[in-house]
Formats: sequence, C-alpha cells, structure tokens
Amino acid sequence: MSVSAVVAGCLSALINFAGPFLVVLEATRAAGLTEAQTASWVWALSIGNGVCGIVLSLFTRIPVIVAWSTPGAALLIASLGGFSFAEAVGAFLVASLAAAIVGFTGWFGWLLSKVPGPVLQALLAGILLPFIVTAVGAFASAPLIAGSIVLTFFVGKRFFDRFAVLAALVAGLAMTWATGSFHELTPSLTLAGPVFTMPVFTPAALVSIALPLFIVTMASQNAPGLTLLHSQGYTPDDRLLVGTISAVSAALAPFGAHGINLGAITAAIAIGPESHPEHTKRYVAGLSGGLTYLLVGSLGGALVAGFQAIPRETVAVVAAVALLGSAL
Repeated sequence: MSVSAVVAGCLSALINFAGPFLVVLEATRAAGLTEAQTASWVWALSIGNGVCGIVLSLFTRIPVIVAWSTPGAALLIASLGGFSFAEAVGAFLVASLAAAIVGFTGWFGWLLSKVPGPVLQALLAGILLPFIVTAVGAFASAPLIAGSIVLTFFVGKRFFDRFAVLAALVAGLAMTWATGSFHELTPSLTLAGPVFTMPVFTPAALVSIALPLFIVTMASQNAPGLTLLHSQGYTPDDRLLVGTISAVSAALAPFGAHGINLGAITAAIAIGPESHPEHTKRYVAGLSGGLTYLLVGSLGGALVAGFQAIPRETVAVVAAVALLGSAL
C-alpha cells in the first residue's frame, strides 16, 4: 500500500466528479429524464467505473483508470433532444457492443499499432491542453486559490515529491474555504439505485447517437488511455481492457450508462511517478479510484453535491498540476 497511490486514485475520481460529471448531468437534462432516471444513469456510470477499475487493476497489476465518456456526454447534449430515452438506451447498447467486439477481437489494438506514435501523442496533447488553458484562466478569476495551488505544488516537487499533488489539493481547498468560495450545497439528486429501461432500436438513433458515440469514445478516450499506459512503461492487453470495459458498459446501458472507457485525462494523474516511484506498485491507484467510484455511487446525491461545491477554478488548477506532475 502507498498513501500517494491511494491519493492519486481518489483524486482521479474526484476530478471526474467535480468537472466532467457536470457534462453528464447536462446530457441527462437534455434528454428530459426524471430524477429517478438521472440517478440511475449516474449510478450505472459510477458502479461500472468502480467494478472495472478494481477488478482489472487487481488482475493485471497495472493502474487501470476507468472513466465515463466525457466527449460522448458532450455529444449527447446536442443529439438526445429528438429521441426518446428508450431509443437513446438502444443506441448506448449498440455503441458499447461495437466497442466490445472491436476490443475483444484485437482489431482496435491492430489499428492503433498502425497509427504513428507522434499522432497519438498529438491526440493526447489535444485532450490535455484544455485543462492547462482553463487553469491559466483561473488566475484571473481566483488568483489566491490558483496561486496557492501552483506554489504549493512546486514547493512540494522540491521537498516532498510524492505528495506534491496532495499538498496542492489541501492548499487549494484551504484557500477556497478561507476566501469563502465554496458553492452552497444544494443536493437535488439521490442515487437510490438502478432503473431499467427497455432498449428500443431505430435507424435514426443508431446513426445519430450510436455511431458518433462509438467513434468519439474509441478515438478520444480508449486510444489515449492505452497510449498513456504505454508511455509509462506498461504493456497493456488492449483486448482485455477495451473489450471488458466495453462489455460492462453494454451490460449497464439499460440502466442509463452512455459509455465507460479507459480514462484518458484522469488516468494521467494516477499512473505517473507521483502515484509511486515503482511503476509495478501503481496499480493501487486503480483500486482506490475504483473504490471511490463505488462509494459515490452508493452514498448518493449529498456526496455528489459535495464535489460540485468545489469551485471550477480549484478543480481546474488541481487537475492541471496533477497532469503536469505526471509529465515531469
């Protein structure tokens, strides 16, 4: 066990809930879901992420960080309005089954091996760049918070390297509290459990939702996720990881999960040297991240609202220094 690895995994989940989670909630609003359906959607994503992260990290002994498809959720905000939720669920199911087939057969790994490394690195940089840009903007709206996080991080890198990100998070939360910047807690969502929706398959939904969701998830999440693992010296089994995660996503689609996949942005926080100096021991971050997802999925709206109470500036800068730490 390593405290820094546990913290890295928890932080990867926290950032997913404090930032990208808001995109998922906006997608549920675009679909006109009831509170129970919305709760089921979040439950399915949380449980899927948690189970896959724990089981695959234990089995492979590498830090498998699982996340929901944030680009997919952003895509759904614009595309769900003209379809019933049952049609959307049918599209979620088809997209996840297609990803599972491509993953288990090895086609995805084969295609990925044909893409030049610099292209994949550029794709990864394109995904991470917005976090860095957003962090820079935070200095204008919340200079004390952003400054305390960055200063603490670089001091930590000098004197207590493995805990620099944790110290930056604590400093950021302390300054957020000192400046009275926490948002008011207004829990309006209760994760009571799953609500089953019978999938309906229509050509329009498959073309407008399933196809773009499949492409976006594979290209902007699973591909960079595998690239990240390779960049840290791991040799991940793409068939096992992509196939298993996509199959779990398909099983949870009738409960609202639009798509779970390998983490791309949040994985960078947990698989680097800040997690643990020895890369063979960083799989603990995958376990702690998975447990965090299960905890949030079980406890409900109060805890989710707690994540949302953290200002975006704090989340953005902590995410940026965590990602920076993984690259140094």
